[in-house]
Amino acid sequence: MDDNEIIELFFARDECAIESASRVYGAYCTAIAKNILDDQGAAEECVNDTWLKCWQSIPPQRPRSLKNFAGRIVRNLALSALRSETARKRGGGQLQLALDELSEVVSGGDTPEGALDRKAFRAALDDFLAGLPERNRNLFLRRYWYLDNVEALAKRYSMSKTQVTTTLHRLRVKLRVHLQQEGFEV
Repeated sequence: MDDNEIIELFFARDECAIESASRVYGAYCTAIAKNILDDQGAAEECVNDTWLKCWQSIPPQRPRSLKNFAGRIVRNLALSALRSETARKRGGGQLQLALDELSEVVSGGDTPEGALDRKAFRAALDDFLAGLPERNRNLFLRRYWYLDNVEALAKRYSMSKTQVTTTLHRLRVKLRVHLQQEGFEV
């Protein structure tokens, strides 16, 4: 079943929409949540909440890509779950490591004196990613959006861990230069 058929099931308020979405994108969403939370049970709970959010959001929204729509929802839910989990030490998953790597390029918060224009920043980041070769773009996104660990990236792209970390470092340096050229202070 393709995205359009599943979305039509959501619009028809057919409960098979959730089952179909789960069958097609369940493993994908679970991998995103597991990378963030590093806990299978919590990841599955986020995935279940994702299908509920999809049910509540479609309609009125009509996503162009159900995969990206569900991926964004599960990622946001997993990040919220991680933030609200006070009993566990922060950084059990890949989130803190990825944020630490990116902190050398982008500051963590807005300041009253110099808040970055989010829309301009997103456009600059999109331009940066569009200019990368496909493998480098995928490495960057898998690490900093999907929060894959270095070992998983090395295996996925048939690279050594050293090659992955070196490539990611070079990409962060290029991102810094690109953002500076676009007028952002980094």
